[in-house]
Amino acid sequence: MSLQDDLNAVRRNLDELTRKVEQLEQQAKRKDPASPRTGSAPPDPSRMVTVPDTPYDSSLWTDTDDEGLGARDRHAP
Repeated sequence: MSLQDDLNAVRRNLDELTRKVEQLEQQAKRKDPASPRTGSAPPDPSRMVTVPDTPYDSSLWTDTDDEGLGARDRHAP
């Protein structure tokens, strides 16, 4: 294949991708324009949770495993 053939193939694929994206955008607009996924509705403040900046109590982690490393008092296989 020549360079020109490759460029033509890329151009065709890009045109097809552009058409598909436009079709998806049109379908999304037709389905539910007021859905929360579009970002038009503000989040409900009653469902928001405030996370404190203070460090967690280290006693909460005394009997836990380190993720991916296993238990603290044992060796990994």
